Amino acid sequence: MKLATWNVNGIRARQAQVQEWIARERPDVVCLQEIKATSDQIPTALCEMEGYWCYWHGGKGYSGVALQISQAFSPARPAFYHPAFDYENRVVAVDLSSGHGEVTVASVYVPNGGKDFPGKMRFLEMMDTYAAASQQSGRQVALLGDLNVARTDRDVHPKERKPRAIGQLPEERALIERILSRGLVDLGRAFDPDNDGLFTWWAPWRNMRARNIGWRLDYAFVSSTLAGRATACVVQKDVGTSDHAPVVATFATSSETDPVDLSRTTSATSSTDESGPDHSNDVSRSCP
Repeated sequence: MKLATWNVNGIRARQAQVQEWIARERPDVVCLQEIKATSDQIPTALCEMEGYWCYWHGGKGYSGVALQISQAFSPARPAFYHPAFDYENRVVAVDLSSGHGEVTVASVYVPNGGKDFPGKMRFLEMMDTYAAASQQSGRQVALLGDLNVARTDRDVHPKERKPRAIGQLPEERALIERILSRGLVDLGRAFDPDNDGLFTWWAPWRNMRARNIGWRLDYAFVSSTLAGRATACVVQKDVGTSDHAPVVATFATSSETDPVDLSRTTSATSSTDESGPDHSNDVSRSCP
């Protein structure tokens, strides 16, 4: 099983790159964030991607998330839905059957918080409630996307560390750790625990990406049982022209490998919305 996430910072600007990336990687589940488009603005070639069930949940020029599910992975069209903490078109989820049992995968785009920090904290609180309920029910979950919080100082380049910067605040980080405490594993850090240069977002100026002066904001948080079957979680730094890089997590089937213990990494060791939301044309759409 392969799960992939990418904040594309505008799906229309990145259409060809997204198509090429999906054709090359062939993920079983694709999670996109910051699509910045209503469903009727999504290019037809993306809406009708061969071999995928597609769902788009966005607003005009702002926010938005999407899910694409491989038809080889899920022969029947799955039911897409929005958990209770969705607002501003920031969450879409799907329940899937896999070789690892039933799993819920969600594409999540946490608010930046620059314009409404209390709103960001409420979103994270509700995301924690969702994670806790999933843990209590025993259901496996995979929360993928741009969480707009650098988990620790290590997740920010030293030149970018600012104690009172939104995205690095103790109260934000505490909520991320609480979410992880619900039986989830941060796969990116689990597979690269000693890498001080593990970043997924770079400011689009001063050659920051080439110099790797960035933040780690994009994550795959997965249930510990599912994490035990993970074989890799890679940041694809050289893919695309978004200010974010894709993150791709792969999992072996139960018959391919023994479970891996990644529990030691479950506790701690931005893309900005430049304009306010326009809700005049918010529409979700499932593509054929």
